[in-house]
Amino acid sequence: QVRVVESGGGLVQAGDSLRLSCAASGSTFSRYAMGWWRQAPGKEREFVASIGWTSSITYYADSVKGRFTISRTNAKSTVYLQMNSLKPEDTAVYYCALDPQYRASASWSPAYWGQGTQVTVTS
Repeated sequence: QVRVVESGGGLVQAGDSLRLSCAASGSTFSRYAMGWWRQAPGKEREFVASIGWTSSITYYADSVKGRFTISRTNAKSTVYLQMNSLKPEDTAVYYCALDPQYRASASWSPAYWGQGTQVTVTS
Protein backbone atom coordinates (compact mmCIF):
# COMPACT_ATOMS: atom_id res chain seq x y z
CA GLN A 1 0.00 0.00 0.00
CA VAL A 2 1.39 3.36 -1.02
CA ARG A 3 1.72 5.89 1.79
CA VAL A 4 2.39 9.58 1.29
CA VAL A 5 3.38 11.97 4.08
CA GLU A 6 3.99 15.69 3.67
CA SER A 7 5.99 17.87 6.04
CA GLY A 8 7.63 21.27 6.24
CA GLY A 9 4.65 23.56 6.34
CA GLY A 10 4.51 26.53 8.67
CA LEU A 11 3.86 30.20 9.24
CA VAL A 12 6.11 32.63 7.38
CA GLN A 13 6.11 36.22 6.24
CA ALA A 14 5.76 37.45 2.70
CA GLY A 15 9.06 37.20 0.86
CA ASP A 16 10.28 34.29 2.96
CA SER A 17 11.15 30.82 1.74
CA LEU A 18 9.94 27.41 2.81
CA ARG A 19 10.71 23.88 1.68
CA LEU A 20 8.09 21.18 1.75
CA SER A 21 8.98 17.50 1.74
CA CYS A 22 6.94 14.51 0.74
CA ALA A 23 8.02 11.02 1.67
CA ALA A 24 6.48 8.03 -0.06
CA SER A 25 6.62 4.41 0.99
CA GLY A 26 5.08 1.10 0.09
CA SER A 27 6.28 0.85 -3.48
CA THR A 28 9.22 1.55 -5.75
CA PHE A 29 9.44 5.32 -5.58
CA SER A 30 11.39 5.74 -8.80
CA ARG A 31 8.47 4.31 -10.75
CA TYR A 32 6.14 7.12 -9.68
CA ALA A 33 5.71 10.63 -10.93
CA MET A 34 5.06 13.11 -8.14
CA GLY A 35 3.29 16.39 -7.77
CA TRP A 36 2.10 19.14 -5.46
CA TRP A 37 -1.35 20.68 -5.24
CA ARG A 38 -2.78 23.24 -2.87
CA GLN A 39 -6.16 24.24 -1.56
CA ALA A 40 -6.90 27.61 -0.02
CA PRO A 41 -9.92 28.15 2.24
CA GLY A 42 -13.10 28.35 0.21
CA LYS A 43 -11.34 27.48 -3.03
CA GLU A 44 -10.92 24.37 -5.12
CA ARG A 45 -7.71 22.42 -5.04
CA GLU A 46 -5.29 23.64 -7.69
CA PHE A 47 -2.21 22.20 -9.33
CA VAL A 48 1.17 23.62 -8.29
CA ALA A 49 4.00 21.54 -9.77
CA SER A 50 4.89 18.04 -10.91
CA ILE A 51 7.96 16.00 -11.74
CA GLY A 52 8.40 12.86 -13.80
CA TRP A 53 9.99 9.56 -12.84
CA THR A 54 13.42 11.06 -13.25
CA SER A 55 14.00 14.76 -12.79
CA SER A 56 14.09 15.47 -16.52
CA ILE A 57 10.50 16.60 -16.77
CA THR A 58 8.94 19.22 -14.52
CA TYR A 59 5.80 21.26 -14.96
CA TYR A 60 4.59 24.31 -13.04
CA ALA A 61 1.49 26.37 -12.66
CA ASP A 62 1.96 29.87 -14.02
CA SER A 63 1.26 31.31 -10.59
CA VAL A 64 4.39 29.73 -9.09
CA LYS A 65 6.72 29.55 -12.07
CA GLY A 66 10.04 31.18 -11.25
CA ARG A 67 9.37 31.10 -7.50
CA PHE A 68 8.83 27.40 -6.73
CA THR A 69 11.09 24.49 -7.63
CA ILE A 70 10.13 20.84 -7.49
CA SER A 71 12.82 18.19 -7.14
CA ARG A 72 13.14 14.58 -6.08
CA THR A 73 15.63 12.25 -4.50
CA ASN A 74 14.78 8.69 -5.43
CA ALA A 75 17.30 7.28 -2.98
CA LYS A 76 15.28 8.86 -0.16
CA SER A 77 11.86 8.31 -1.79
CA THR A 78 11.24 12.01 -1.29
CA VAL A 79 10.04 14.88 -3.40
CA TYR A 80 10.57 18.51 -2.41
CA LEU A 81 8.93 21.80 -3.15
CA GLN A 82 11.23 24.77 -2.60
CA MET A 83 9.07 27.87 -2.29
CA ASN A 84 10.75 31.26 -2.55
CA SER A 85 9.36 34.79 -2.52
CA LEU A 86 6.22 33.58 -0.83
CA LYS A 87 3.08 35.68 -1.08
CA PRO A 88 -0.03 35.78 1.10
CA GLU A 89 -1.95 34.23 -1.80
CA ASP A 90 0.26 31.15 -1.47
CA THR A 91 -1.49 30.39 1.82
CA ALA A 92 -3.10 26.96 1.52
CA VAL A 93 -2.94 23.35 2.52
CA TYR A 94 -0.34 21.74 0.27
CA TYR A 95 -0.86 18.17 -0.85
CA CYS A 96 1.58 15.74 -2.37
CA ALA A 97 0.44 13.03 -4.75
CA LEU A 98 1.96 10.33 -6.91
CA ASP A 99 1.07 7.94 -9.67
CA PRO A 100 2.95 5.56 -11.98
CA GLN A 101 1.25 7.23 -14.94
CA TYR A 102 2.33 10.78 -15.63
CA ARG A 103 1.11 13.65 -17.69
CA ALA A 104 2.84 17.03 -17.54
CA SER A 105 -0.41 18.88 -17.27
CA ALA A 106 -2.43 20.70 -14.64
CA SER A 107 -5.20 18.21 -15.29
CA TRP A 108 -3.07 15.22 -14.24
CA SER A 109 -4.90 13.34 -11.50
CA PRO A 110 -2.69 11.00 -9.45
CA ALA A 111 -4.09 8.06 -7.56
CA TYR A 112 -2.28 8.41 -4.23
CA TRP A 113 -2.52 11.45 -1.99
CA GLY A 114 -1.15 12.62 1.32
CA GLN A 115 -3.03 14.39 4.09
CA GLY A 116 -1.54 17.80 3.43
CA THR A 117 0.58 20.35 5.26
CA GLN A 118 -0.49 23.90 6.05
CA VAL A 119 1.42 26.86 4.69
CA THR A 120 0.45 30.30 5.93
CA VAL A 121 2.04 33.45 4.57
CA THR A 122 1.41 36.72 6.37
CA SER A 123 1.79 40.15 4.83
